[in-house]
Amino acid sequence: MNKLFEQGYLGTYVLKNRYILAPMTRVSSEADGTPNERVQRYYERYAKGGFAVVITEGVYPDTKYSQAYEFQGGLATEKHATHWKPIVESVQSHGALMIAQLMHGGAQTQGNFYTNVTVAPSPFTPPSDKAEIYGGSGRYPEAKELTLHEIEEVKQGFVQSAKYAKKAGFDGVELHGANGYLLDEFLSANINQRNDQYGGSVENRVRLLKELIADVKEAVGGTMIVGIRISQLKATDKSYTWSGGEEEASIIFSELGKTDVDYIHISDDDAMTPGFGEGTMTMSEVAKKYAGKPVIACGRLGDPEKAEAVIEQGKADFIAIARQALANPDTPNRVKNGEELQAFDGKAILTPKAYVKDFELEM
Repeated sequence: MNKLFEQGYLGTYVLKNRYILAPMTRVSSEADGTPNERVQRYYERYAKGGFAVVITEGVYPDTKYSQAYEFQGGLATEKHATHWKPIVESVQSHGALMIAQLMHGGAQTQGNFYTNVTVAPSPFTPPSDKAEIYGGSGRYPEAKELTLHEIEEVKQGFVQSAKYAKKAGFDGVELHGANGYLLDEFLSANINQRNDQYGGSVENRVRLLKELIADVKEAVGGTMIVGIRISQLKATDKSYTWSGGEEEASIIFSELGKTDVDYIHISDDDAMTPGFGEGTMTMSEVAKKYAGKPVIACGRLGDPEKAEAVIEQGKADFIAIARQALANPDTPNRVKNGEELQAFDGKAILTPKAYVKDFELEM
């Protein structure tokens, strides 16, 4: 596993290996989004286990429409930032970087401490029921269309949240533009039916993401890493693909490549599977080719040999794991030492609710 344990670079930081903890929704903060001691122990175990970077679950950036789940962590207030600070310090004390993933729920919001209203680029109702393992039930309501003024408020929320992340000591932020949440909804032609500068052409649909990258970069500057997560699939529609296929993907990643984003994080069902049909490139390969930025691949890479191949074949620069990490919070250390990995038992770990369970905190 030589490639997995080579140093890598994100922004100005040198990473000790290529293992990154993928963001995973854990609905374990307080009702007002304040992270607690359980959250701290949860993240610290991955840093102890050898991960070079720990990315938080999606945390909401404002106190209006962005929260997606009850008991989701927030980074929208001074109180949130204050309570994240010792968590960040505990992760960094074990030699890992910590990145806050900033996420706006959009139409996929199923629990918000501040409002019952949901928003999207255009009026939209997600096609599946709310996720019971994250505390939801029943159908989603129809989300209302954001006005241009409200889009500016969304942008300001992300920027302020990035400032809170810097104040809390995070090494970077990741904009969640994947899995059907708000930024991904702007990318998706079937959801984004706008006829202004944020809708229509691919270039228009990626505009908000580019503006956010620029605004956040300007706000936090310096050594703070700014990344973005991208996917085709959605939490409420696992079969969704970009209607324009590989050509559309090439435009999206070319446009993102024109920004100062430090990395692109690809979320896929299987990182080694062609992203647009037989004979096409993987999503990560398209991102590397057209964006020219460091790429993190995520999607069924728990097998160390498969993960090694992704790096060795140049399909991505880093790999992120989720389910395998839940079963083995010390995956990098185990792989490095040639130790056996425990099998992932989704029923035991994620049901009846995907919160942080006591047995998971043991090392």
